[in-house]
Amino acid sequence: MATVSGPRKGLGAGSNPAGRFESRRTEVFHDDWDLVEDEPARLKIEVREDRARSIISRNTSPDIGFEQSMNPYRGCEHGCIYCFARPTHSYLNLSPGLDFETKLFYKANAAGLLDTELRKPGYRPRLIALGTATDPYQPIEREHRISRGLLQTLLAFRHPVAVITKGLLIERDLDLLAEMAALNLVSVCVTLTTLRDDLKRDLEPRAASGKARLRVIRRLSEAGVPVRVMFSPVIPFVNDHEMDQVLALAAQAGARHASWVMLRLPHEVKDLFREWLVHRYPLKAEHVMSLVQQTRGGRDYDASFGSRMRGTGQYAEFTAQRFRLACRRNGYLDSGPELDYAGFRLPGAGGQMSLL
Repeated sequence: MATVSGPRKGLGAGSNPAGRFESRRTEVFHDDWDLVEDEPARLKIEVREDRARSIISRNTSPDIGFEQSMNPYRGCEHGCIYCFARPTHSYLNLSPGLDFETKLFYKANAAGLLDTELRKPGYRPRLIALGTATDPYQPIEREHRISRGLLQTLLAFRHPVAVITKGLLIERDLDLLAEMAALNLVSVCVTLTTLRDDLKRDLEPRAASGKARLRVIRRLSEAGVPVRVMFSPVIPFVNDHEMDQVLALAAQAGARHASWVMLRLPHEVKDLFREWLVHRYPLKAEHVMSLVQQTRGGRDYDASFGSRMRGTGQYAEFTAQRFRLACRRNGYLDSGPELDYAGFRLPGAGGQMSLL
């Protein structure tokens, strides 16, 4: 896998390191013939179909608030450098670096698979989280409409869902979301990492601005959709100071629930993030990583259940206390909305056949 060193305009990763499971590796070297370094060519987004065999993933993690999830896409065009899902591209024999944000896959048969899985004998409704690894409303959703198809299927079955996104395209589906909200079937979590446009361009190069995400929160709330704001990830000495302002403005826009997640750097993400820090913020890179390691028992990352989302140590405890105070000050509710599972049904025959 060829690598590229240094930041590139409009992209999060500065390189394309080989994934853990790649069978072939190549290395780029300089032959010293060029006296002037050329500007790297802009990488094109490649989109391919992924014929999935199933759409609902299940987990037993004790620190995650759902047992079922769906991800209509592999890879994510938003290019967030901190994304904990980057290593999943290794399973496709691709790099968690630039490949993750430029080689994308869409699950064209997702809605049909969901319909089949929800009709299986003995299925009982449990919350499905939509967009836990890659954003269901990243730009390619405009053309492929996989997320909309999944919502339409869930609405037909009267099945509860929690949507997680930072994408503006969710506004397109306000008709479905409002109908589902009226039936107490949906909640939406909007991730808001920073309100600074310059930092957003560095951290999340092709995601929407903070102001635009606040607008999404307001529009969802006005449509009756319960909204959670997630301040994530908390990056020490980078965006942590924005927590209070983010929570205050999100509450003013209509969010009624809030959460936060400490920066997670599993597998290849730790090296990609370090590279990003050195190139983007060289004067504070060492201090940032020192604070990150304080939350992870002296390491770059600790995947232990119970602490991987929040971290441990003095800095993590201070962040948690600060979050609790900000939530109290802005009137956030302690628990999320209770969605309706009793209305689950098999569509067809007038939609009157109930499984419960």
